[in-house]
Amino acid sequence: MDSARTAAAAQTVLCIEDHPVNMQLVEAMLAGLAGVRLLKAFTGRDGVRLAQAELPDLVLLDMRLPDIGGLEVVRELSELISQQQLRVVLLTGESFSMDVVKAMSLGAHDYWPKPLTAERVRDGVTRALADVAARRARREGGGAAGA
Repeated sequence: MDSARTAAAAQTVLCIEDHPVNMQLVEAMLAGLAGVRLLKAFTGRDGVRLAQAELPDLVLLDMRLPDIGGLEVVRELSELISQQQLRVVLLTGESFSMDVVKAMSLGAHDYWPKPLTAERVRDGVTRALADVAARRARREGGGAAGA
């Protein structure tokens, strides 16, 4: 069964970020988290392909990418998001924009303003992955306890 994946295997985080320094920072911030596997995409299109192929537990998505913007990435992944197969957190240098509002309305879970802090990333990723694991366990268990 897939419950072995929940308990034993690493949880996967996909970071879609075009700036190498920002990607290195995220990688360093996640390095201390046990059981977290990081996938990297440097363009929106590569990120969409990786997300669809790998179904990561969490996607950290830069809103400004060189090929397609973060909003378009969320649009292309909206079916997986609505099926709760993907959880997306937006990363943005803007305090709040219409694209963030639109992406949130399409199912993005949260947004984190840049510059990111290690505490924000570690705590946020830990909480998001715990929630994903709990949802997966409820789904696999049939949800009988709460029904």
